[in-house]
Amino acid sequence: MTASQKGSGREALAPLLEEGVRELGLDLSDAQLGKLLDYVALLSKWNAVYNLTAIRDPRQMLIQHILDSLSIVPHLAPRGPSSVLDVGSGGGLPGIVLAIVLPEWTVTVNDIVHKKTAFQSQAKAELGLANLSVVTGRVETLQPGDEVPAKFDVIVSRAFAELSDFVTLARHLVADQGAIWAMKGVRPDGEIERLPAGAHVEQIIRLNVPSLDAERHLIKVRVDAAG
Repeated sequence: MTASQKGSGREALAPLLEEGVRELGLDLSDAQLGKLLDYVALLSKWNAVYNLTAIRDPRQMLIQHILDSLSIVPHLAPRGPSSVLDVGSGGGLPGIVLAIVLPEWTVTVNDIVHKKTAFQSQAKAELGLANLSVVTGRVETLQPGDEVPAKFDVIVSRAFAELSDFVTLARHLVADQGAIWAMKGVRPDGEIERLPAGAHVEQIIRLNVPSLDAERHLIKVRVDAAG
């Protein structure tokens, strides 16, 4: 085993995860921490065949995927148990992470690529995530009461599309008092200017992702009920 492999093993990742969780002010159980590490292992294993992410190193997966996804939890959790739709979830980010750390929430992960939703279903089974649902298909074709049970309190996406496209495609699935939350890198002022009619930014949050030296922002968008 190389030094790099040793540094990417579970025993090396656990302290990095625990420190990141502390920095984010999250209170997670040992079982939840264990599931997050199990998820990294699953992602790494399936990635070799399914090409779920360009990141190959488990340590960087933990930082750029898991801690990045966890960074939004302090901003979502205060609303209390809610329904979440993760659009263009890919390998399950941030949806699977949210399902692990917010067990009283109901989380639906969505992607159009069957191999990605196959992985999501496998992760649901192996991690024992009863609060997670997996839906394959284009978000604009999903209908409450049909492909999904109802509209959602939180619709989130991480690198799915430009903000205006995300809002246009998903707005019909936003519940009353719900919102669209877009995870972005640098502050997307140009994208905000191009938002469609009936959509407005309520909040722009600069995220601090432990161990990651890069800009991250969370954009909260409200849409008119008629939109």
